[in-house]
Amino acid sequence: MNKLETARAQISAIDQQMAELFEQRMKAVELVAEHKREHGLPILDTAREQALIQRNSNYIQNGVIREYYVQFLQHTMALSRDYQARLSQQLRVAYSGVEGAFAHISAGRIFPDGNRIGYKDFRSAYEAVVSGECDCAVLPIENSYNGEVGEVQDLMFFGPLYVNGVYELAITQNLVGLPGTKPEQIRQVFSHPQALGQCAGYLHDHGWKAVEYANTALAAEHVAWLGDPTCAAIASAETAELYNLEVLESNINQSSRNTTRFAVFSRARNTDMGKRMGDHFILVFTSKNEAGSLAAALQILGGNYGYNMRTLRSRPVKELLWEYYFYLEAEGDVYSEKGQQMLKELAPYCDRLKVVGTFSRNCVL
Repeated sequence: MNKLETARAQISAIDQQMAELFEQRMKAVELVAEHKREHGLPILDTAREQALIQRNSNYIQNGVIREYYVQFLQHTMALSRDYQARLSQQLRVAYSGVEGAFAHISAGRIFPDGNRIGYKDFRSAYEAVVSGECDCAVLPIENSYNGEVGEVQDLMFFGPLYVNGVYELAITQNLVGLPGTKPEQIRQVFSHPQALGQCAGYLHDHGWKAVEYANTALAAEHVAWLGDPTCAAIASAETAELYNLEVLESNINQSSRNTTRFAVFSRARNTDMGKRMGDHFILVFTSKNEAGSLAAALQILGGNYGYNMRTLRSRPVKELLWEYYFYLEAEGDVYSEKGQQMLKELAPYCDRLKVVGTFSRNCVL
């Protein structure tokens, strides 16, 4: 047997081993896809892939071969994502609104292979996951200019679902209307209260009446249905195209850095995330009706355990007059041993305490 025959025999034997290992790897990928479906996690995990490539490429000593091995890993991971996408094609993603709404756009970017299902309001989308009608829900929790979305925050406190991801979507608000409409013709503008608030200065300067509507896409649909050039809507460019409207003026939001944070809600809590990428967590709690309870709770969180609190808000408990709960976001791993001990010490000062979930910052769509 000459060198060529010997080499080919070695390659054939290695290829057989690689085929067996590849099949084992894809079986493991099936478990990954199942876990992500249960917890409402996206298929693409850039940080995880980069860490694996960095670690695994160090196993190769030859520098030239290492370059090819990196490409091999990248291709293998792409195949893994494709397989997960095939397995996840039936992922049912709830959102509030209709096609073209910002939640619809956000859900599509987080779950490009999911089946997006629109609901009339935040609660309906949330309850669709609670009932099992959908696997997860993508709902807005905060806008950089107009503040928190109180109704969704209340669902975090009163509802049973968990947050396993928070994503930032840059929002560009546009004035949309019937093709050929002139600004001087407009008398009233329809949109969601959040969008109207983001563009309040622009509307005031033009003297137009702001009319609240369920969401931006429905507002655009309503303007198209009216067929009245005195009516316009505030919505995305995608929505304008969807309803055969024209973007009359773009970027009308007052803040040039207008961003909305969307959370992914699911029935299962993803405790594994904290071990790797859950550098932030969300708590909701009520402090006991005793002097110093709230101060003691915050001291435990920040002073005793060193968790940096980035957000702290209060919201009324609607069933109880003049009672409030607190929404808190902090940096750190709440599922670590330290985090679990912190929760134990916190519990005596709280009538109700819930870890809503963990997420990684700076996940930009």
